[in-house]
Amino acid sequence: MSKVEAFRVLHRGRLPGDPLVLPGPWDAVSARVFEEAGFPALATPSAGVAASLGHADGATPADEMFAAVARVCRAVDVPVSADVEDGYGLAPEELVERLLTAGAVGCNLEDSTGGVLKDPHEHAQWLAGVRHAAGDRLFVNARVDVFVHGDGDPERAIERAALYVAAGADCVYPIGAPANVLPLLRSGIQGPINVYSKLEGGPTPTELGELGATRVTFGPTLQRWAALALQGMTDELRKRM
Repeated sequence: MSKVEAFRVLHRGRLPGDPLVLPGPWDAVSARVFEEAGFPALATPSAGVAASLGHADGATPADEMFAAVARVCRAVDVPVSADVEDGYGLAPEELVERLLTAGAVGCNLEDSTGGVLKDPHEHAQWLAGVRHAAGDRLFVNARVDVFVHGDGDPERAIERAALYVAAGADCVYPIGAPANVLPLLRSGIQGPINVYSKLEGGPTPTELGELGATRVTFGPTLQRWAALALQGMTDELRKRM
């Protein structure tokens, strides 16, 4: 079984309360830590990768992002999905080729640019192009930004999700959706749903699964925790100097 086939299988038949948990490595070291911890797959976070490269979120040049994804993919044997933001303006064929060359089995694609929602029909057409270029070689996770850059209306999120699923998306990601609307989204969206967890002060991955999440990702949260841990170690080191 290929890595992308194994990745697809991980999304199937998930029971309520048992979502697929995908930690977000930002470099090769963190990827190996997550793999050694037993996670069956990983999903790079664009914000975490940006921070590791010294960029603000959304400001990473495409070449640097794909190079970072390639380093993560080379470092582990488990499947890796890559957050490549809004696709960097690339045509579907080039985007797919660069993802496959990097070793990714999937991708996260946003439906906003610079904090502004794209026209959903135009974005769906672009996603259809990505699906056509990729065939079955990539698992496409279509991010729905209604809750972070729109009016937060669940019905608008469901409408966008339907367009993206019809265009060939394997999964949809209503990032920032409040936990209490997840059952509504689950009832209105076909196929797997990716839910973002900040961990602290919110539902656990198990609870998110019970509310309707098929898979749970953490964005840059784990990278930020690592940075805070390093800061604490640095403070202790200075005390010993």
